[in-house]
Amino acid sequence: MFRERLYASWWTWPLPVIGAAIMAATVHMGYPGVRAWLPYVVLITLAIAIPIWLGRIKVEVTGGELWVGDAHLPLRFIDEVEVITPAEQRQALGPDLDPAAFMVHRSWIRTSVRIWLNDPDDPTPYWVVSTRRPEELIAALKKA
Repeated sequence: MFRERLYASWWTWPLPVIGAAIMAATVHMGYPGVRAWLPYVVLITLAIAIPIWLGRIKVEVTGGELWVGDAHLPLRFIDEVEVITPAEQRQALGPDLDPAAFMVHRSWIRTSVRIWLNDPDDPTPYWVVSTRRPEELIAALKKA
């Protein structure tokens, strides 16, 4: 069994919050009353909510299936799994990427796995999934 949530890294949080505070302060300087504090509430809330929303994706191996967000793949259709290292990622997600591939990529996660499929009814050749723990995911896919 394997479970991972693709949270945004801690270092991605301060910049949007600081940017939201600066934008709210800019509006605050020009308008009195409710219009002065409302941008703080709205913009800082959005700056916190968006990274949380971006980190909602779960990668899970359970019940004979691989779940990535809402997409699921029965493990019997997995042919081969390989790690995509940070050095290989640019090539794998650029020139080597098949347009029919299923991809869940988060830029703040440096490693991914490529899962080759052998389903004759599915035109998708492989899945590319970001994960911080690629070896554990591969072990869970092989064990299940």
